[in-house]
Amino acid sequence: MKEIRSRPSIDATVGIPGSKSVTHRALITAGLAQGKSLLKEFLTCEDTLYTVSALRELGVQISIEGENTTVIGLGGDFSAAPGKKEIYVGNSGTSYRLLLSIVALARGEYILTGTPRMHTRPVGDLVKALNRLGVEASCIEQDNFPPVSINARGIPGGHVKIPGGQSSQFVSSLLLSGPYAESDIEIEVTGSLVSRPYVDVTLDVMQSFGIPVNRDGYRYFRVTAGQRYCPCRFKIDGDVSSASYFWGAAAVTGGTVVTENIHPHTTRQGDIALLDIMEEMGCRIERETDRVVVHGGLLSGIEVDMGAIPDMVPTLAAIALFAEGKTTIRNVPHLRHKESDRLGDTALELRRLGSRVEERDDGLIIHGGESLSGATTDPHNDHRLAMSLAVVGLRVPGIKIKNENCVEKSFPRFWELWDSL
Repeated sequence: MKEIRSRPSIDATVGIPGSKSVTHRALITAGLAQGKSLLKEFLTCEDTLYTVSALRELGVQISIEGENTTVIGLGGDFSAAPGKKEIYVGNSGTSYRLLLSIVALARGEYILTGTPRMHTRPVGDLVKALNRLGVEASCIEQDNFPPVSINARGIPGGHVKIPGGQSSQFVSSLLLSGPYAESDIEIEVTGSLVSRPYVDVTLDVMQSFGIPVNRDGYRYFRVTAGQRYCPCRFKIDGDVSSASYFWGAAAVTGGTVVTENIHPHTTRQGDIALLDIMEEMGCRIERETDRVVVHGGLLSGIEVDMGAIPDMVPTLAAIALFAEGKTTIRNVPHLRHKESDRLGDTALELRRLGSRVEERDDGLIIHGGESLSGATTDPHNDHRLAMSLAVVGLRVPGIKIKNENCVEKSFPRFWELWDSL
């Protein structure tokens, strides 16, 4: 259990590690390329290590040395599975969804599995899309949910429609595997695509490894078959999601925090939009070439659509507790299928502290300015909820967080850096 030390104000500089979302995608593209790639500023955490393990199961050689990782890709010629091979990815939803299409490129019988929580996170739309592209895949215990069995013989290709309302990772998965399909893959997204910036991250990584994608906004994508990723030296951008908790520290204490290794003008990570929201709430932001400086200020509530940046909801909820008036967060119903029910569990834990939080089907209403008191909190094994509760603990003495090590999913050094503030 971790007790958070409250501080009257913060004045700190923090170096932010590499992006988890970019690391996953760079690993996969490097594993599909033919030959040696070097990934710099590589993030070693629980989730990315599941992707490493899965790629090794497919025959990819990966060597991790500090923040540099060497990948010897196989050009898509993965090892055939001897009998049924099980690939386990814990509760890494990103690993699971992105790898479903990649495993389909291999040869043999595979079962993709994970923790009990992973088995409650829907993947049915992606499985159906793969079926329509000619892949033999099925949910083997419960329709729409892992584990998934794949009789891998490559991806024939074709045109597929996929709903956009549940996870952009379904689209990213098909995009990443697309160049290695037997014929072109056309993806038509029906409905509004959630978490759009993560598709931009996918396309940016693909482009860096030599694969362009034809697109019409977020409605239509076409990947030309017969292309191959080129091995390269690739530098991974700092993780904007991880930086957000330190921005929150400045916001709630009225202090100043400098986050280094963040490139606000060039990053494709959508969570950078949290800075605009914080600015509107009353913070002063300095956006430099390779760092962001956040100065806390008098905070006011806000109404905001966070459908594009759902992972920032717990961070914003923590900040909103100390704003004048109410903050309304909407258009994030898909947050109920993250590492936790990230809407319901965030509301539950903030209420333990005495806050007034209303839960809606697609969001939260947080009433700022309430009298808060310390309590023992449960992050529900959700790294983002744990780190957001740490933000609240800077202002509210006596907050304790159970299972604090769940942050290792994305940010193993979080507590070390947090305690140094």
